[in-house]
Amino acid sequence: MHNLKILIIGPENFISTLTELKPYLKFDLVSDLKSESFNGLICHESNSKDKQIQIFFKSDKFFRILATNRNTKNFKNFDYILKLPTSIEDINNTIQNSAVKKKFNANSSIKLKNSYVLDKNEKKLLNNNKFITLTEKEIQLLELFLDAKNPISKNEILHSVWNYSEEADTHTVETHIYRLRKKINSNFSDDKFILNHKNGYSF
Repeated sequence: MHNLKILIIGPENFISTLTELKPYLKFDLVSDLKSESFNGLICHESNSKDKQIQIFFKSDKFFRILATNRNTKNFKNFDYILKLPTSIEDINNTIQNSAVKKKFNANSSIKLKNSYVLDKNEKKLLNNNKFITLTEKEIQLLELFLDAKNPISKNEILHSVWNYSEEADTHTVETHIYRLRKKINSNFSDDKFILNHKNGYSF
């Protein structure tokens, strides 16, 4: 974890306490708000409503931890709560858990066509506040289109998603794409999500 850089935000005594613990922490500390290189942040509750700090809450590039001595459930902008007073072990564990969760979410959440997000973990396609639930094959189809620079033929889709030979029935592809298009159009009013071409399909 030593390659992790954590931005610490809070009153002077909070920052100085963490700085004194630096030899025992399994991550590097950053205290400059202008720093462009950090993996996560620990924000003391007393600074969590600062307008300058709240800019950080809009980014999904790093994880956020709230340090507080109160029993609060109002931490929607944060991934984890670090209860104060705390121990070195708790601090290290909270950072590790946050980093693992962030990495897992990054691998399972994929942006599609500007406004869509494919959540592989939840098996959902999201757009604004709406979502549809996807099957495993539908997820594989979307991932296939995402990686392709050119339209993909029915035979290529059969081979990649269903492991079928080129002689197999291509109606399998047409049926699945028809159902997926219908789902997307019904929920998102988007009839151009998957495009038809003379030589196959694409986004």
